[in-house]
Formats: sequence, C-alpha cells, structure tokens
Amino acid sequence: MDRPLSNERQTDLGKLRLLVALDALLRENSVSRAAASVGLQPSAMSRLLGQLRKDYDDPLFLRTGHGLRPTPLAESLRLRVRALAAETEALLGAHHGDVAATAEQARHSGWRGQGLSNTPPLAVRPSRLLEGEPAPEDFALKLAEIDGNAAPEKRLARCIATIGTGAGRSRPLSEDEAEDALAIILAGEADPVQIGALMTVLHYRGPTAVEIAGFVRAMRRYIGGIEPGSGAADLDWPCYLSPKLKTAPWFLHAARLVAAAGYRVVLHGNYGQDSEERHKLEVAAASAGIPICRSIDAADAALASAGIAYLPLSELGPQIYRLLGLYRLMEMRLPLNAAIHLINPMGARASLLGVANPSSLTLSRDIALLLGAKQLTILGNTRDHAEFTPYRQTTLFRLIDGAATDLVVPARTAPPAEARTGLSSREYWQAVWTGAARDQRAETTIVTTAAAALVSLGETDDFDAACETARGLWASRSRRAA
Repeated sequence: MDRPLSNERQTDLGKLRLLVALDALLRENSVSRAAASVGLQPSAMSRLLGQLRKDYDDPLFLRTGHGLRPTPLAESLRLRVRALAAETEALLGAHHGDVAATAEQARHSGWRGQGLSNTPPLAVRPSRLLEGEPAPEDFALKLAEIDGNAAPEKRLARCIATIGTGAGRSRPLSEDEAEDALAIILAGEADPVQIGALMTVLHYRGPTAVEIAGFVRAMRRYIGGIEPGSGAADLDWPCYLSPKLKTAPWFLHAARLVAAAGYRVVLHGNYGQDSEERHKLEVAAASAGIPICRSIDAADAALASAGIAYLPLSELGPQIYRLLGLYRLMEMRLPLNAAIHLINPMGARASLLGVANPSSLTLSRDIALLLGAKQLTILGNTRDHAEFTPYRQTTLFRLIDGAATDLVVPARTAPPAEARTGLSSREYWQAVWTGAARDQRAETTIVTTAAAALVSLGETDDFDAACETARGLWASRSRRAA
C-alpha cells in the first residue's frame, strides 16, 4: 500500500500545479481557454488564479476588452514559468524523443538544399505539427539565431514572429526587444509591411505595460529627451487631441495659471494630420502667448524665460508624428498612442495625463512605474488629454513618490450653458480669458484643471484646497490678450 504524501510534499505538488495554471493563463489570456488547455473546468482555474493572487499578493491579471491583461509582476514571471512548463512537458513526453535535438541535427547534417519543386503541404485541419510547418522548438531555435547584431530588418522580423505566431509559441516582447523594434522603425530602417504587421498584431492582442515602456524609451532616445526628474521642467502636460474634438482648448488657460504660480510647464502634442484645423494647438498657443518651440533646446530656453512652452509633435518627432498618422490607413488606435503620452521630453519631475479608456488607466500607471516615474496624475476622463471634467465624478489615478494611490473627486452641479452669439469658438475662448465673456462652466473647467495640475506637482493632497489656490490664480491673472 502506498504511503500517504506528507503535508510538505502535498504543498510542493500544489505549487507546481499553480505554476502550470499560471503558464496557461499567460498563454491564453482567458480563464476558460486556459482551463481547456490543461483539462480543467473554468471554476477550477478560477480557484487556482485566486490562490496565485493570494500567494503573490498581486492581482496578476486585469480584465479588459481583449481578455485578461497580465500585470507587470505577471509579465516578469512569464519566461521563467514557460521554461518550467516546457521542461515539464519534455520530461513527461521523453519517450517521444528529443524534437529540438532532432531539428538541430538536421540543421547541420549537410543534407539541406534546393529541390526540383516546392511541394505544397498536406491539406488538413490546422495542427501544431503540420508537414512543412516547423515545430515550436525548431521555430524558437530559428528565432534565437537572430541576435542583436543582425540586420535591422531581421531583428524586426524576429520581434513580429515572437508576438504573432499563435498560442503556445508567441510571447510578449521584453522591454529591450520593444525598444529595439521601435528604434528600427524610427530610424527609417523598417519595411512598411513590417510596420503594419507589428502594429496590427500588438493591437489585436493588446500591448503589455512592458512593451509600451520599451516604446517610450525608444521615442525618448529618438527625440533626444532629457532624463525624467533631471530636466528644466516641473510639469509635463501631453495634449494629443482627436480632430473629432471640436471644443476649445480650455486646458491651455489652466496651464497658463500653473506657470503663473511659478512652475515650469511644458506641453507637447498635436491635433490630427488631415483636419483643416490640424494647427489648432499652435494657433491657440500663439494666441495665449505660449512660446511654440521646434526643439528640446528651444523649449529649454522658453521655460527659462517664460516658464511655459509648447512642443508640436511634428517638430519634436517627425517620424513619430507620421506613425500616428497611420490611423487614417488602418482605422485603429496604434499601441504608440499609449506611449506618446509618457515621453516626458523635458524630463519634468511630474506629469498630468488624461485617459478615456477605463482599461488603459491602470495600464498607463503601470507603464509609468516601469519607467521610474515618481509623481503622476492621470485623469479618468472623457478624452485623452488632461482637461478636467468637473460636472462628472472623476477619479485621479496618482503616483506619489512612486506609490500608487487614487483620489475620487465628486461631480459638481453644472450651471446653465452660456450663449456665444456673434463670436467664433476661438474668439470666445480668448474672451473668457480677458474677461470680455463670462462663462461659469468654462471657468470651472479651467480652475479644476489647474487644481489637478497643482495636486500632481505636490502643491497639496486636498483637491478642494488646490481649487481655492487655482481660483486665486484665475482672479489675479493678467487679462491682456497676447
């Protein structure tokens, strides 16, 4: 009769079962598919996920429209867990022979050559081991031969194959791989087909925080960005607006208030590429007396003299600008849209972002953490630029000294809308600043947006107190038109 397993041995076996479950979840990004891949019921896989979350003290996976999204901790475990699972499969399937060794022997046997014709593979249902299709082990071996010294086209091909070859063989890119892939594209060394393939596969699967962090580093290197926390700016304020947005840029008035308080504010962004109003932000900045800069050096000088600067993306990073313009060819948001908000070109010590997609809020904060950000405020917003929406409840997703914390700001009661008879949107926007037009809605938007910026800068942790400071700045502003 077999002896019962000790409690310690049972615990070891249980841990191995948990790691196999974690590997399946990382491969499938779905509880039900992960359960099916290892022969379990979804309820059993859910219980294992619950135990994993308890053991690691981390959610490990977040639910999104693309399925489960691994947290940075889960991503850091992926390769080690996959290696353990692969070794387990190899040991249990040892009687089938060493497929990887066989493939390596064939590679160096001297019998490789060109046949008389290319025979098509057998027409059967999809399988991992179709004739003419490399086994996963052989495929991994082939990719491993493309090292960091390979030609740019080969390295980019390796990245596309790494993430796009299907379940069981694909994995997310590491931060270094993602940085190298985008650096190749930004250097103009990528085939256009490769660019479309990389962006499409990432969009379909959903990029990880690690991949986007790699993209941010490549962008920073391309534009010659200053290391965060060591630059000339106090607050980084990205403003990448959809051309579908027709409202006035009230956030620019808020940025002027923050600069008037003695903080150095740098804005960077764009307003689409095909719209007749594509220069809207440049026009607004010029009207507001905000220096428009064509380089990092010019922005550095503007911050020293005026305390505020605007860097158009078309000047700051022309190749990035053109990449974002692929939207009109693909009708989908590229993974680069999430990265561009975090480039922080002037190395500001704090950042203020707006994110509309709820599933991207924690992702953006995870990316910022990977990049070493210490002070950050993300507005859970109706749009992807930092302008406060005072008449709906808003959550501020924050980093304070590198620690994540949230602040919920209740909705305010909306006053009646003001009539704008006889003035264009631009003229009315200017008139509110000069006092020629009074608009309580617009003024509240400006004041609360400035308050969010002051909170991000560490002026106070009390949003109401920040609003009082911002009201004082609004009341004492210079009403002179630029």
